[in-house]
Amino acid sequence: MLSNKRIQELELVMEFEKVEECFKEVSSWIENVGRKRLKETVNLDDSLEVLLQAQKQFKEFDLVASEYCRRGQEALKKMNQWEDFSFVDVHSYRAKLQTYGDQLEEFCTQLDETRHRVCETVRLYEFFDKVRQGICCTEESVKT
Repeated sequence: MLSNKRIQELELVMEFEKVEECFKEVSSWIENVGRKRLKETVNLDDSLEVLLQAQKQFKEFDLVASEYCRRGQEALKKMNQWEDFSFVDVHSYRAKLQTYGDQLEEFCTQLDETRHRVCETVRLYEFFDKVRQGICCTEESVKT
């Protein structure tokens, strides 16, 4: 039985190493690309035209970022089997998984919030643009 437990533990460690490579790639992308791009969308410009361009660029980034989030979440799901094992030796691996999971969750939340903020800002600017056009048309009608 002890031998079987050790074999299971080794299999989990080997699986963790595969998953950890995926996490390292995802984590590196989040730190080196993802967070920087999210910070760029903090200040959205004042014109609708520039804002629409920023929205288009964000959508392209969002596709890539969402793929990294998906890959990270799938890797976490693979490691959910670790919850069934109570080996003392795998504690450090669980701690690493928790760190990766927290980083991934934080980034995915920020991505969702930014996606919502960009969409709502565009809608607001489009609304104000229509109002402004309506006011201009009304002023022209009054002048003639």
